[in-house]
Amino acid sequence: MLDIDRHREMLRQCSIAAALDTVGERWSFLILRGAFNGLKHFEEFQSTLGIARNILSNRLARLVEHGILEREPDPADRRRISYRLTEKGRDLLPVLLSLRQWGEKWINCRPSNPVLVDRVTRQPIAEMAPRSADGRILKLGDMEWIDRSELDGLANQAA
Repeated sequence: MLDIDRHREMLRQCSIAAALDTVGERWSFLILRGAFNGLKHFEEFQSTLGIARNILSNRLARLVEHGILEREPDPADRRRISYRLTEKGRDLLPVLLSLRQWGEKWINCRPSNPVLVDRVTRQPIAEMAPRSADGRILKLGDMEWIDRSELDGLANQAA
């Protein structure tokens, strides 16, 4: 039987809330989508997304503050600023792809355009899914939340 108090305490330590506080807003995700697609300058983001300048300025500053984008002078024109994804920002790619695939399945009910493909095979990327350490795709019933101390204990027993 589920120990609600213990479960509640474990979930308080979960990073989802902190991640959402950092990037969980519509414009932030659309800016990230633009950055993943090669947008680098304020004007490119603004004209492509149709976002108000003050909102774009605020969201870019927040993404820079959180280390998701970095701001640097454009090498071609030192008067212009370029925004580039950091490693932390690039690690958000699976999140954006999962969200897109979910939207295609449950909101638009059809594949959207453009199609993201593997450059080698020219085939669409596979559906994003949680995987076990050995690579098996896991469904919700295959997983459970446990306290990290239990995981550490299991690792010590195996060693």
